[in-house]
Amino acid sequence: MSAETLVQQYRIRVERALDRHLPGANLHPAQLHQAMRYAVLGGGKRLRPVLVYAAGAAVGARPEHLDGPAAAVELIHAYSLIHDDLPAMDNDDLRHGRPTCHKAFDEATALLAGDALQTLAFQVLAEDDGGSQAPAARLQMLALLAQAAGSRGMAGGQAIDLAAVGRELTLAELEDMHIHKTGALIRAGVLLGAHSRPDLPAARLQALDHYAKCIGLAFQIRDDILDVTADTQTLGKRQGADAALHKPTYPSLLGLDGARTHADELVAEALGSLAGFGSEADTLRWIASFIVARAY
Repeated sequence: MSAETLVQQYRIRVERALDRHLPGANLHPAQLHQAMRYAVLGGGKRLRPVLVYAAGAAVGARPEHLDGPAAAVELIHAYSLIHDDLPAMDNDDLRHGRPTCHKAFDEATALLAGDALQTLAFQVLAEDDGGSQAPAARLQMLALLAQAAGSRGMAGGQAIDLAAVGRELTLAELEDMHIHKTGALIRAGVLLGAHSRPDLPAARLQALDHYAKCIGLAFQIRDDILDVTADTQTLGKRQGADAALHKPTYPSLLGLDGARTHADELVAEALGSLAGFGSEADTLRWIASFIVARAY
């Protein structure tokens, strides 16, 4: 089976897991639950949960044992997008080609939906009965996801991003921001899959961690490039938003060609970190190449 076919199967798996774990749309309080489902089930690449499954496959884990961690990391991602779109943050009107959550409902409901999705992620990771993880491994996964989402991860990266508006950053400063804001949750996806095997040798875990760091930065570079070169309909969100907000980006720092070259270098480094793996890591390799070739 090709890596691309496996990725599609992983997307289907996580869609089912998300639908199963989200509260029903008519369950009281209905508007809140409808907003949660609207934000989560409204499309997206599902990159982070796909990475859970792909990294799990690379270490010999079965997909059915990864549904909980895959759903959990996507719930955190969905909550972050709701909050990122709010007027106090990026003030965006479109996400995945539809009105953002606060436009489809209202700001207060969107804020609560994000809060509820964040807490649901940890409930799923703690309680999912499909996993085979021992209690110690499950606690490690909970701590890993919490750090990735918190002040030393995604939330901290967002704070750095807000403080950087209108400033010129060095390449090191820009990468530090995105290692936290974008990279932390991508890294968490890979490591959640890897930690499904608590007996995994340290060298293999380090290799997967380095892979994740490299593709997290490459993903952000491609996002920055698409914000310049793609259109709103293709992106499913407002084109040119970064420039409108005077945010520092890779193209503004390196130029479009320089940004593309840097992304390619990071993907090559990511692929190199998988040299010790065989065909079991082919899906991870395909994802790395997809990241810099994607059109959305």
